[in-house]
This record gives sequence, structure tokens and C-alpha cells, in this order.
Amino acid sequence: MVGKATILYGGCLHSLCNAHHLRELRFIVERYEQAWAAKMMTLLVEVKTAVETSKLTAETVLLQTQLSEFERRYQTWLDDGFKANPPPPVDESRRKQRGRVKQSPPKNLLDRLKAHQSAGLAFMYNFQVPFDNNQAERDVRMMKLKQKISACFRSPLGAQQFCRIRGYVSTLRKQGLPVLDALKSVFLGCPIIPTLQTE
Repeated sequence: MVGKATILYGGCLHSLCNAHHLRELRFIVERYEQAWAAKMMTLLVEVKTAVETSKLTAETVLLQTQLSEFERRYQTWLDDGFKANPPPPVDESRRKQRGRVKQSPPKNLLDRLKAHQSAGLAFMYNFQVPFDNNQAERDVRMMKLKQKISACFRSPLGAQQFCRIRGYVSTLRKQGLPVLDALKSVFLGCPIIPTLQTE
């Protein structure tokens, strides 16, 4: 299955959910009282607002000066975070253990924000990338609900039909089309076809 997914989606680029980042940053502010985390939260929300404002004026990208300033501040808060969370001292007398050395939650988040900066800020560079993955989670919610109620599908055909119907309804809603009218049109033999997004 993994191999098949790699073939189907091998050319995809990844983005990270900033709603999750904000949740983790808020935890670090409340639990560890680290100032860099509060500043990073503010920055992410500020970038989100700048993107939304640009979309309202029919812009497709942020100004280069804005991008440079946001990138500079992102790096500054990361540097402050790494200073506040230095790696633990290495005890040479202690026997070496396999695996990675355990780190604090702030250090783990910092490593992730640094290693995956382009995925975390993907929404800033490409306006088609959402700030969070809330829509994706909403799209899978009915599938999980179906699993909880019925535990499984009785056949692959039933699973395919369920996914096809859910996908159709979800696409109609995203494109602002009337769901009940569309379903009625399906049974009348002249289904409403959602617009194909080319990009």
C-alpha cells in the first residue's frame, strides 16, 4: 500500500498544519514560559492575516519585502528558542544507549520548525495552501464516524460507493453548489458536475 501511495502521490509537496503549531506553542508558553514561543505564535498569526488581506485585494503572492521580513523574524525566534533550549551536556562516563537522546517538548518543536520551515510556511509562499489542515480533517470525519458506527465496510464496493458519495457532497459544498439540488439531479440522470480545479 505504501508503495502504491508513493507512485500515486510521489510528486506532491507537503505542508504542515499551523493550527497544531499554535497549540504546541501555546503549551510551551504556558508550561515553560518561553518568550520565543509567544513571538512565534504572533508571527504565524500575522503572516496568516497578511495572506488573507492580500487575497482580498486579488493578489496572488506577498511582496518580496514582506516575505523577507517574515523569514528574518522566523529565524530570529528560532535562534532565541535554541538559545533557551540548549542540548543537554554529554556524560562521557555514562554507558551509550541506542536511539536518540530524549529532548524537551520545546526542543522537539524547534527542531521540527527548523527542519520543515518551508512546509510550515508553505501557506505564505503559495496562497492555494491552507494555513491549517482543518478542511482535510473535516473531510475524513465522516469516514471515521462510519468506522465507529459500523466498524467496517462489508465489501470494497460499499467502501468505494461511500467514498464517491462523500467526495461528491464535499466538493459541492466547497464550491458553494446546492447539495440537495445536485443529489436530485443525479437521480434524474443529469447530475450537476463540480468545476474541475486545474491547479
